[in-house]
Amino acid sequence: MSISVLPLVCDGVASLFRGQATRLSALIFHRVFPVQDPFYPSEVYAEKFDELLSILVRRFNVLPLGEAIALWRDGRLPPRALVITFDDGYADNFTVAYPILRKHGVEAAFFIASGYLDGGVMFNDLVIESLRRTQLDEIDLEWLGLGRVNIADLPRRRSVTNEVLLKVKYLSLQAREEALARLISETQVDRPVDLMMSSEQLRALRDGGMEIGGHTMNHPILAVLDDQAAENEVVLNRAHLTQILGEPPRFFAYPNGKPGVDYLARDVRIIRRAGYEAAFTTSRGSIGKESDRFELPRFTPWERTSTRFSLRLAQNFLHVNAQQLTPPVMGAI
Repeated sequence: MSISVLPLVCDGVASLFRGQATRLSALIFHRVFPVQDPFYPSEVYAEKFDELLSILVRRFNVLPLGEAIALWRDGRLPPRALVITFDDGYADNFTVAYPILRKHGVEAAFFIASGYLDGGVMFNDLVIESLRRTQLDEIDLEWLGLGRVNIADLPRRRSVTNEVLLKVKYLSLQAREEALARLISETQVDRPVDLMMSSEQLRALRDGGMEIGGHTMNHPILAVLDDQAAENEVVLNRAHLTQILGEPPRFFAYPNGKPGVDYLARDVRIIRRAGYEAAFTTSRGSIGKESDRFELPRFTPWERTSTRFSLRLAQNFLHVNAQQLTPPVMGAI
């Protein structure tokens, strides 16, 4: 992302937003590495995140999530309104991203899968770290339908990692845990215990002005769970975060977040009953008067070049009627 090019591109993109005072863009981040990660070099790291924020705060109205939702519901959003959110609860959100957010005066929102706090590890990271850290050049993945695979070099490891993630992502919680235990055994590595935030770090984020939201206990794909299991994931997560923070979270983000694939209309009803004020999906588009407050779209800035990122941000902002499973309640946005 070029410092000399990005401001010019963002200026052009921001011009598309002028006069559009009724729409809100929400950005999703996950990890922010201290330095560029050789295993996934396109992922966000500190220098890149710092640069991106410096541009966004100069050219957009970057708002705290609670304020943005209130302004949207009242029809009083400023032009180029934007919020920044993080999913899952990674330790580097606190150690790397938080100081950069404070440097730029940004209050972001963090959606936490609270079952992984205090030494846990997300299922996807267990897959990644098992295949990243193993000393083996070949492993047996016949039990996943992938055969014996060569992982002697970095490109092969990345490719196999992506294949394994696709295999385990939509398993039930029990089947997923069984698969992860088998993978740990096959790769002969220890479970990492330092990837996620501690409860103390989460409280420090909240005390520093950041919004803390719910994201289920164990980050399952809600759509594959039965009714009781889905409700437990939501309700227990909210209770857990309330216990840690001394106050209930106001906002929620669906794990993975694709309507009809990752969550169902049933799950929207669960979120409403749980007492949340609003919830976020990963549908393409920006938030407008047509959006249901329990299915608000968010944008993931995968593109890392300045031009592609900026064009995608503009396309996302101009995309209305994001996919959602339930119609908005009239007069109740």
